[in-house]
Amino acid sequence: MKRFLWISLVVLALVSCTDKGTKIPVHAWTGGPGNATDQELTEKFKEYKTKGIDVLMYSGGHDPATYKRVGALVKEAGMEFHTWIPTMVQGENPKIAKDLYAINGKGESAFDKPAYVDHYKFLCPNKQGTYEFLADLYGSVAEVEEVDGIHLDFIRFPDVILARGLWEKYGLVMDREFPEYDYCYCDTCTSDFKEKTGIDIKEVEDPSQVQEWKQFRYDVITDVVNRLTKVVHEKGKVINAAVFPGPTIAKKLVRQEWNKWDLDAIYPMNYNDFYLEGADWLAEITQEEVAAVNGSIPIFSGLFICPNPGNKTNEGDPENHGLLPSEMETAIRGSMENGATGICLFTPERMTPEHWEAFEKAIYTDYSKKDSD
Repeated sequence: MKRFLWISLVVLALVSCTDKGTKIPVHAWTGGPGNATDQELTEKFKEYKTKGIDVLMYSGGHDPATYKRVGALVKEAGMEFHTWIPTMVQGENPKIAKDLYAINGKGESAFDKPAYVDHYKFLCPNKQGTYEFLADLYGSVAEVEEVDGIHLDFIRFPDVILARGLWEKYGLVMDREFPEYDYCYCDTCTSDFKEKTGIDIKEVEDPSQVQEWKQFRYDVITDVVNRLTKVVHEKGKVINAAVFPGPTIAKKLVRQEWNKWDLDAIYPMNYNDFYLEGADWLAEITQEEVAAVNGSIPIFSGLFICPNPGNKTNEGDPENHGLLPSEMETAIRGSMENGATGICLFTPERMTPEHWEAFEKAIYTDYSKKDSD
């Protein structure tokens, strides 16, 4: 019932009109509040609404009180409010036992020796304690009246293979799966896998060649997502997630088979620069994503914005790349004409005046007549 309600609201949004004409649904990832006052937050949220944003995916930590305060201001500004909270990535927390963190193929804990960056302290999704921690976290936030939905992030394993655009940054050539980035080999995962398949994965020379082992990891992520969906739905709220593109890419890089997840919406992070692709790639990848769910779940195409367009060609860090103002129309058109319900910005704070100008033109365009354009 909740999914049908969500889809109905999306359909209404698609055909909604303003004094500027029909507008596509626009969501955005943002966060805070830091030391911002209510007045400062209100001014920012009203500006976002004026610029065409309908829903905020808001990262504000774990405290329900923060979401109650910020949510009230977001809704006062006329937007929906979804809480953007990392799932498997968790720093040191007295509520989380150290044995809940994932173990790589070399036997190293993600807590003690995280892959790539210090914050990559991933939990094992196959541990009951992990589920109980997350169910309590999301359940308590979903109880907040001002919260419209729960938005999952990092609902995956660490990148067993980094996106091609990140190889140079980390000094890696990831042409295969390496054990130090391959998770999870904890006793629970390996024993459960052996019981299910008869395969002792620790005795296999090259685990990356065992399709059953890949599927096992896809399935444990799917299982925890679907269990969390039940928790959130019981609170009367919707649940959605940020995911890797595809899901072909998502399966290969981070073990996400998200087309099997029982969510109310999916937000693929279609960050073309990470895959050394142009803005026109969003048409191709969005078409795959919509087809993967048979059009039954709303797809919001995630757009990665370049914060300093004038310096993009000189910027060495790909995480400071992204869509230029001149690419906004191509990215949005490619997403919408290939079945996306709407788009999601990462992030409004990265948008320049030139981005906003191109964005405004693109979101007030009718993409329902692709063939006649």
